[in-house]
Amino acid sequence: MDWTAEAIERLKALWAEGHSTAEIGRRMGISKNAVVGKAHRLNLSARPSPIRRDAAPRPAPAPRVPRPVPAPVQRLAP
Repeated sequence: MDWTAEAIERLKALWAEGHSTAEIGRRMGISKNAVVGKAHRLNLSARPSPIRRDAAPRPAPAPRVPRPVPAPVQRLAP
């Protein structure tokens, strides 16, 4: 793709609006990877991955209950 000044301005505008890289690519008629590469080269602000989600705080684990010690087995002499 030949990145004209107009194309770069459109990319910056769509990026600022918060569109996904795939959506920007569809609107501009280019691939998602072309958008990612150009955004990186333009040092556009990074956005959180749509795949990674903030982990919800995990509840504290239940306290461990010690296992009872089995009574010794008495064996009869043969």
